[in-house]
Amino acid sequence: MSDPTSRLVDITLDPASFGRATPDVEHERAVAIYDLLELNEFHPVGRAPGDCALSLSVFEQKLVFDIEIKPSGERVTHILSLTPFRAAIRDYHMICESYYDAIRTASTNRIESIDMARRGVHNEASELLQERLAGKIQIDHDTARRLFTLISALGATGG
Repeated sequence: MSDPTSRLVDITLDPASFGRATPDVEHERAVAIYDLLELNEFHPVGRAPGDCALSLSVFEQKLVFDIEIKPSGERVTHILSLTPFRAAIRDYHMICESYYDAIRTASTNRIESIDMARRGVHNEASELLQERLAGKIQIDHDTARRLFTLISALGATGG
């Protein structure tokens, strides 16, 4: 990362895009946002360094990143097609469900095997996210992982 002083300090979700969800999904979203804000490297390419406030919305099955860079107040918007992420999100959710089912009854080896598969899908999706944001928003691998977790929790793939 070229400038570790550039980071996300606030994330808001457009209620018209994401709406209310079940308590479990709301909890997943809140945890994903907390984890992302806790530790991240996030820098809109070609912009001065600074803290960033991110507002996420969906428009025509695309994730809209509306970014305000502080203290300048400069705004930049990037749009990310969610289509390339559909399979990864679907697979990630299926593996997570298997994992939660397994922790109740499966052997340690089975749980570890499922968790390895989950981490593999998560890593692949994070790499895809970094590729798709290249030249727009610079993020490190760990931030990409946390951001994919949030995208997955949003359920915003449009079907």
